[in-house]
Amino acid sequence: MTDIALADLPVAVIGSGPVGLAAAAQLVRRGIRPLVIEAGSTPAAAVAEWGHIGLFSPWKYNIDEAARGLLKPTGWQEPDGDSLPTGAELVRDYLRPLAETTELRDSILTETRVVAVTRVGKDRTGTAQRESAPFLIRTQNSDGTLADLHARAVIDASGTWESSNPIGQGGLPAPGEVEARRSGFVTSPLPDVVGRDREQFAGRRILVVGGGHSAANTLLALAELRDEAPKTRISWVLRRADPASVYGGEDQDGLPARGALGARLRHLVETGVIEVHASTTITGFGTDGAGTVAAAFGGAGSVAAETEGESVTLHADRVVPATGFRPDLGFLREIRLDLDPVVEAPRQLGPLIDPEHHSCGTVAPHGARVLAHPEPNFYIVGMKSYGRAPTFLMYTGYEQVRSVVAALAGDQEAADRVELVLPETGVCSADIGTSCDATIDAPAEAQAAGGSCCGPAEPLVLGIPTGVEHGRSGLS
Repeated sequence: MTDIALADLPVAVIGSGPVGLAAAAQLVRRGIRPLVIEAGSTPAAAVAEWGHIGLFSPWKYNIDEAARGLLKPTGWQEPDGDSLPTGAELVRDYLRPLAETTELRDSILTETRVVAVTRVGKDRTGTAQRESAPFLIRTQNSDGTLADLHARAVIDASGTWESSNPIGQGGLPAPGEVEARRSGFVTSPLPDVVGRDREQFAGRRILVVGGGHSAANTLLALAELRDEAPKTRISWVLRRADPASVYGGEDQDGLPARGALGARLRHLVETGVIEVHASTTITGFGTDGAGTVAAAFGGAGSVAAETEGESVTLHADRVVPATGFRPDLGFLREIRLDLDPVVEAPRQLGPLIDPEHHSCGTVAPHGARVLAHPEPNFYIVGMKSYGRAPTFLMYTGYEQVRSVVAALAGDQEAADRVELVLPETGVCSADIGTSCDATIDAPAEAQAAGGSCCGPAEPLVLGIPTGVEHGRSGLS
């Protein structure tokens, strides 16, 4: 392996979601060979899992420019820029055609999970000539077979879909939670309530945990199901004291689809269709009768909770965990990372996205320099680059990979030229899993301003901010 020049190796991209495929397209545009590694059976497999969910951002914010360049010669018909796609439409009308282009189709390995990334012949302690050693990417195929791949650089765009936050307190699973997830008592983060997963929910007692747009989407779908199956009972648990911050800007929201969602949710709460348990923390899982949590699958289950210092028991047949996501860093153990101690994003990015200070976005566009780690030619991009912060915007990810690929190509001037036009100030989210879903309350001043989690709507070009007014102070 040491006899092969780094320049002859591909750049590995982990994940074939929107940002991963955009990275591959940017690499092709720069004349660099990509190798895309996807754990699912098809490209964009994670997006397909929430295909029933509609995006808040219109098509014009969902298509990468380099990807557009690969698609146009194929006769691809670009969707109407002002229309709002579902996840399934994003896959069907954009991501699948992109993955099938001549330039990319032979570069994507599916059913191949990355289990470790390191350097050939060096663990994280080996410093001498580290930069000249190829990356070694250990993968596991669907049949369990291990294989080692090599690359000149690595772009981790694996996302966070498979790493949802625990339901319990303090960032830990509640007692019995792991077993409850295994049994199916705790469902996937965004089940298809009125479609694929309908039988799990119709006529049952459903508990939704979380305070973001993922929770809101599920609650609205459950209300729709309740119209067809009136015995369906809906409860909503959230840690914050007031659900109003989840409603967003309603008719004042710069993204109308998101505003309509908030207005509908408020109506369902106020009319009693949804029972709210605010200031509540899940403290354990159990069953109504004898047996283990696994007996709750298809039977009656219960959830212990603490609300304002008192213990209560909330009965449910299914629990939906809409509590946000966190990055899986386990397979990067041998890579030298420099992470923000709070949100687990790259250290320079962390203060700019910390939800304690940026509950709704206002996150500056950023590129390779901000995303860099001590490991040369290694970058985390996309949703995973935001660590535990829930404010990621897909369009921001496209700008990330444009800059990163420019840096890998040696074009530092282009890498440093980071510009991005966003649809509004204070964007909480445009897309799935990025909507203040983490179990963090909005700042008091935001609640005092009427409970809206987003700022006023006005188009603008964001520059790169500096100074404590854009984030935390006192953290190195």
